Amino acid sequence: MHVDMDAFFASVALRHRPDLWNVPVIVGGAHRSVVLAANYPARKLGISSGMPAMRARRMVPGLVTVPPDYDSFSTVSAGVFAIFDSVTDRVERGSIEEAFLDITGSTRRLGTPREIGEYIRATVADEQQITCSVGIAPTRFVAKVASRQAKPDGLLEITPDGIVDFLHPLKVEDLWGIGRSTADTLHRLSIFTVADLARMPRAVLQHTFGPRHGAQLADLAWGRDARRVTLGAREHSTGASETFAVDTSDPAIIERELLRMADRVAHRMRASGHLARTVSITIRYSDFSTVNRSAVLPTPSDVTGELHAVAVRLFAPLARRRRKIRKVGVRGEQMVRADRTYRQPRLTDPERGWRELEFAMDAATEKFGRSSVQRLALVRRPVGTAAGFDPPPPQPPSRDARIGSG
Repeated sequence: MHVDMDAFFASVALRHRPDLWNVPVIVGGAHRSVVLAANYPARKLGISSGMPAMRARRMVPGLVTVPPDYDSFSTVSAGVFAIFDSVTDRVERGSIEEAFLDITGSTRRLGTPREIGEYIRATVADEQQITCSVGIAPTRFVAKVASRQAKPDGLLEITPDGIVDFLHPLKVEDLWGIGRSTADTLHRLSIFTVADLARMPRAVLQHTFGPRHGAQLADLAWGRDARRVTLGAREHSTGASETFAVDTSDPAIIERELLRMADRVAHRMRASGHLARTVSITIRYSDFSTVNRSAVLPTPSDVTGELHAVAVRLFAPLARRRRKIRKVGVRGEQMVRADRTYRQPRLTDPERGWRELEFAMDAATEKFGRSSVQRLALVRRPVGTAAGFDPPPPQPPSRDARIGSG
């Protein structure tokens, strides 16, 4: 079974905004950034994730923009995966919003595959107020394609004897793993449907796409896929990025935003119980050229200060160029489970007090809201960021203060 949330980020953002359900809405896209997600009314008008926000607004005048709420995304995702875990212990996480489930051992307890799929859809809708689509099939590949065809808010079950009838009428673009470049090459071979792909000799596909990819395409055209659900699979990285409202080359502003992104990434890793072995930064200049840099941490970490220190060190050589920067990002990569990494500390280990403090901050913000506890350096956003403002000019000390300071 493949379960995929429908327009996840947009659906979560609009859970309590029924007045916007039938209105074109994008998530993110403040000022000059890109669209994080679009709801289905916006998608019907040609808006897609990753599109520059300015272009989206030109395409759809009156397009509504809502800010992303990353805490809500994580909370809803955790609730959805708790539902999956109640169905089967064989769950493979594809992303924050989708998963493969091996429900072979669940049918005796919960009913037919279709009944299990409907149970998941109903429970997600009831508990999280969003919808999902479910594909059920004998293989991962066909289940993934089926969930796509079931969107939005649907369920499609493909039986073993119905695989060919389901796949062959589809366009090759509908197959999981075929992107624009592969589709264009297939079209040049006069392959437009999956049936066309199935009729193409394997040798021709291997000559065109290479032995491995060509053989895979030949197998997928018939629904053959030997891959199984991988237990305990998790995301290998998590990141955050910010687009400045005004291009800047001020290192202080950029380093401060790197701190904000490192704080966001570290919070997400602590929430998921992971540590990063590697930290990477992304710098996008005003001409849209992009530079990526990465470094391995001495010890896997989920501490904001440790991630930020590496990010600043990676940025230092780039800061000397004094080029205008449009966007910065921080990512934790090569993540490992925290409960399998941390051991009893030794006297020679670095001080880990900040980690305990950040867990305390997480507990406070979970109870009282993200704005209840904040880093002093991030209370005011730097000038030029998407939500920034000029801080008031410093005031001279009062006469009493001058006397007291003496």
